[in-house]
Amino acid sequence: MNIPAPLSGLKVVEFTHMVMGPAAGAVLASLGAQVIRVEPVEGDKTRTLLGSGAGYFPMYNRHKQSLALDLKSEQGLAAARRLATSADILIENFRPGALDGLGLGYAALRELNPRLIYCSAKGFLPGPYENRTALDEVAQMMGGLAYMTGPPGRPLRAGTSVIDVAGGMFGVIGVLAALEERHRTGKGRLVQASLFETTVFLVGQHMAQLAVTGKPASPMPARVSAWAIYDVFETRDHPVFIGVVTDALWEKFCRIFALDDLWADAGLRRNNDRVLQRERILPRIRALIAGLTRDEVIGRLEGTGLPFAPIGRPEDMFDDPHLLASGALEPVTLPDGTKTRLPTLPIALDGALVARSATLPGSGADGEAVLREWGFRADEIARLTGAADRGP
Repeated sequence: MNIPAPLSGLKVVEFTHMVMGPAAGAVLASLGAQVIRVEPVEGDKTRTLLGSGAGYFPMYNRHKQSLALDLKSEQGLAAARRLATSADILIENFRPGALDGLGLGYAALRELNPRLIYCSAKGFLPGPYENRTALDEVAQMMGGLAYMTGPPGRPLRAGTSVIDVAGGMFGVIGVLAALEERHRTGKGRLVQASLFETTVFLVGQHMAQLAVTGKPASPMPARVSAWAIYDVFETRDHPVFIGVVTDALWEKFCRIFALDDLWADAGLRRNNDRVLQRERILPRIRALIAGLTRDEVIGRLEGTGLPFAPIGRPEDMFDDPHLLASGALEPVTLPDGTKTRLPTLPIALDGALVARSATLPGSGADGEAVLREWGFRADEIARLTGAADRGP
């Protein structure tokens, strides 16, 4: 299989940790760019997080090379600057001003490398909040997403690092836009992406709802649905989501489940009329679905065009027949030798996914090869890699 690599030849240096910055680099690496991840000599602490953070490093650092540098030393810092002067793109997501203080900020590096596209992923874009420390959860709480996700009075963060990942994706969009501009101008640009503004963009539909209706949006668990049937329904064994989102699908739904009397009711033919009569319709539908198994419900709905979904868990995705058949889970070897499969970039180019096998390197494991390729002398390589921890 010819795996697409449209960004092959691009050199990326990454000074990142946790999720947002690494997610941006992961997208570029999956698309074929050479991504050099600069870690401290003791290894990125993200590697050893426990609990909900245990999956951060393997998910967002595949297809990258690891170089360990001591940025507190003169020679380590000088090496980092040399890398930046040869790079097409630099990604960083440390606290505001951290890299500027090391001489690795955009203002300093653009003098050395005018073509450099510098992606700075932060909590906030420039403004009154820009020096605050932010996390995915902070942004979700501030930006309205947690309010919309939980029941009234009980804000609840989304069940994954959605803002970190989306913020990284917006960073990549900015990088690719700057790259296209560089083809014309020959000059790089500072690209800034943020958690807070990403959150606000994602809840913008609810802001627009207020503008259109004059009424603030209610949290999703208490919302007035735009459709009469748009819910999770209990079956005899496992729940299933069903959405009936058009009048044509309402006719089809009634036919599939033998609801002839509901279809015959002219007062239910239009979606908005059904929404106003949800309290009459839903008990009937819930009772009907509760008498069937999940497989029986799916069997009736499969191939009909009606939206439906079994309620999946992350662990179920390892055995999902569609993901396995399409190659959307790529083989990954962890630093300790454990073999698993993880989601590839969800993009197909000319019908081909960018999935390729990956081995996560130990911290600094690619140091000698990277430095040699980027023009460092043998004695310089020996000095820079001698103290690097090669462990996982």
